[in-house]
Amino acid sequence: MNPPVKLAACIITRNESARIGACIEAAKFCDEIIVVDSHSTDDTRDIAARLGARVIERDWPGYRSQKQFATDAATCDWVLSVDADEIVTPALRAQIEALRAGGFAGARGYSIPRLTEYFGQFLRHGNAWPDRQIRLYDRRAARWSGYEVHEKIVVDGEVRPLAAPLEHHAYRDLDDHLSRLDRYASLMAAQMHAAGRRGGVAQVLFNPAWRLFRGLFIKLGVLDGWRGWLFHIAEAGYVHRKYLRLWALSRGIGH
Repeated sequence: MNPPVKLAACIITRNESARIGACIEAAKFCDEIIVVDSHSTDDTRDIAARLGARVIERDWPGYRSQKQFATDAATCDWVLSVDADEIVTPALRAQIEALRAGGFAGARGYSIPRLTEYFGQFLRHGNAWPDRQIRLYDRRAARWSGYEVHEKIVVDGEVRPLAAPLEHHAYRDLDDHLSRLDRYASLMAAQMHAAGRRGGVAQVLFNPAWRLFRGLFIKLGVLDGWRGWLFHIAEAGYVHRKYLRLWALSRGIGH
């Protein structure tokens, strides 16, 4: 009987001392854990090293590039990419272990749903669920692609869905959520403009309204109660700011 395929967990961090421990503990079934840290000023690196991770300190080039660097640093061909604010659930671990025992036969990557915790409860409807992303992949057939923010994996080969979720503990509080979305909106607008995209008034007015309507009513985000309303209103604000900034950059009045 062939031994199980070796698996690396890759995590990028900056100032994640409050969350990195739980993330690493849940990933300890992997053969190696790599943490690429962009000069944390707290004890993120010390915690990660104490828990057995291989820690690499590196300047911040953007989400996509940092995740590709972490993938390239792995010594295993198969990689589980996990953010510092994510936790591998026992059910997901069991699914991955079963696939690994079979050599991940028949696929080059697997998509995983993310279950986002929001003010004490998980969002189970709307744009927040299932938020499916490819996170388990054969690095020989995969590359991180897209913009530096909202990055994604492109796999050359079959991708299969997994049912069990990652827990996503994304936001410390409302200010953290709103400030993060504002930062993402600025970064996305700049990268879209650099890629040749141009913004129009219709995008500024209608894209946020469509995102809100789709999330709340088509994808039933209203069933998550006030948390669903708050999440989707904040998300629509992000879309508005992104296209407003793109519109401004297109007219030479942004930066």
